Amino acid sequence: MVGTGGPVPSFSVWDYVVFAGTVLGAAAIGLFQAIRTRRETSSAEFLLGGRQMTAVPVAMSLTASFMSGITVIGTPAEAYRYGTPFWLFGFSYAIMSFITAEIFVPLFYRLGITSTYEALYTGMVIYAPALALNQITGLDLWGVLVATGAVCILYCTLGGLKAVIWTDVFQMVIMMTGFVAVIAQGAVLQGGLNKIWEDASQGGRLNAFDFDPDPLKRHTFWTIVLGGSLMWVSIYAINQSQVQRYISCRTMTHAKMSLYVNMVGLWVTVSLAVFSGLTMYSIFKNCDPLSNGDVGALDQMLPYLVMAILEEFPGVPGLFVAAAYSGTLSTVSSSINALVAVTVEDFVKPIFPNLSERKVSWVNMGLSVFFGALCIGMAGIASLMGSILQAALSIFGMISGPLLGLYFLGMIFRSANSIGGLVGLLTGLILTLWVGIGAQVYPPLPDKTLPLNVSTAGCLYNQSQDLNFTTDAPWSSAVTLTAQQSVDRPPLADNWYSLSYLYFCPLGTLVTVLCGLAVSAITGGCKQRKVRPELFIQKSDLFCFTCSTESSQVRPLMLAKSA
Repeated sequence: MVGTGGPVPSFSVWDYVVFAGTVLGAAAIGLFQAIRTRRETSSAEFLLGGRQMTAVPVAMSLTASFMSGITVIGTPAEAYRYGTPFWLFGFSYAIMSFITAEIFVPLFYRLGITSTYEALYTGMVIYAPALALNQITGLDLWGVLVATGAVCILYCTLGGLKAVIWTDVFQMVIMMTGFVAVIAQGAVLQGGLNKIWEDASQGGRLNAFDFDPDPLKRHTFWTIVLGGSLMWVSIYAINQSQVQRYISCRTMTHAKMSLYVNMVGLWVTVSLAVFSGLTMYSIFKNCDPLSNGDVGALDQMLPYLVMAILEEFPGVPGLFVAAAYSGTLSTVSSSINALVAVTVEDFVKPIFPNLSERKVSWVNMGLSVFFGALCIGMAGIASLMGSILQAALSIFGMISGPLLGLYFLGMIFRSANSIGGLVGLLTGLILTLWVGIGAQVYPPLPDKTLPLNVSTAGCLYNQSQDLNFTTDAPWSSAVTLTAQQSVDRPPLADNWYSLSYLYFCPLGTLVTVLCGLAVSAITGGCKQRKVRPELFIQKSDLFCFTCSTESSQVRPLMLAKSA
């Protein structure tokens, strides 16, 4: 009986067929693009898709890239554990889309941007679906990790950015279909969507609006809307894999529109993911699989649900795993392509300026293999970082916050100089890494993270009889709480290290800007005799939907040479 505990069913032959077909389909798109553009071997074609992409496929690619396997696995588990506050990120997505489209995108036609944290995040993205496959199929975890990287290396190496974007479109459809399958079958089993909503309400999962200004509480309206908005701006505005897509658009109008279409895609995706989590709670409200020992980690909850409710439909569990896997393929391929772009444009070409286009193409392919292998290695580090979703967003906040502050210094303040920018960036990184690493070592206690109640009262099969789990207890069991209390926590653990992870980015941005301006003033300010106005935000950039600037007129820079 579903929702009463017990071992997870295994994959059927048809599940393997559906899963393998999805992965092979993604690889086939890469091969098709490679054959189609085999005579167009320029670096611009490989890295920027010939700058002929339109808004809709780019928008779907943008959504798929960061609504990755982490979203498919982590967001439903987040809703199950903490309720619906994550839905408030819809406000953050809207604010992010406006700021990025109206302030940053116009600048991308004059400048380029690089990212320094792509590899670690990509390792986490590879790890998420590998965990799901390991839970459902029993396949070796590292075997899945290597297979994921190999598929991405294949179509990145052969097809370039066009292959990445069109594969993303295919994978976005698979991801949406997986969520819909979970929600539809859950509604059938529970007696309708209204019953799922009613169970969520009775379980306290619908209390999304918490206006407490306490910065130490994990999720409130303010941490999500203020901190989350700036974090997502840093992800979409200064991340190379995203910027590469804007630059690949035919015109600035297409680039801006891709962000607004992407915003709608993010709304739909997060809504389906959160409702999948509420469906999970409705089914497991009387028998929590984690407390009962049926799964070993929170991020294995949704795969366990899928096998529990969809095993009678051959191939459908395979579709769900394909959804998680598709999100991973999308993000990993985007990251590999972005890392190659940065390396070639900012390191290889300046050192070897006389390389022919053919040799550059071979370098592109070789670097795709190298970075793919590196990202597989990073997945091993990701396995040590706890909850996949929060760990991913924490990394974004710690690293991208100071980087965003650095770009604000360069884009807005004409008095800033390179010394101030460097000192501000280092200061911001030191602070955010300090609080972020401290939070990993000394996690905030439940009174700040506010996990909701779970129960094992309805479990018929107990997989953890030797553990002292409490019925109808908060998420952290008596065993966990005892272990936490036995640790000698320093004074900083319950204040500085308990800062909401969504404030890592605003902290890094603010410190970088203020410190950068102060040091710039002390060291004499901007020393350039003539400031180039095209390097700053301009009034004409705002609300410019009739701009006729063609992307082909843009200098193929991946990093501002004047920085």
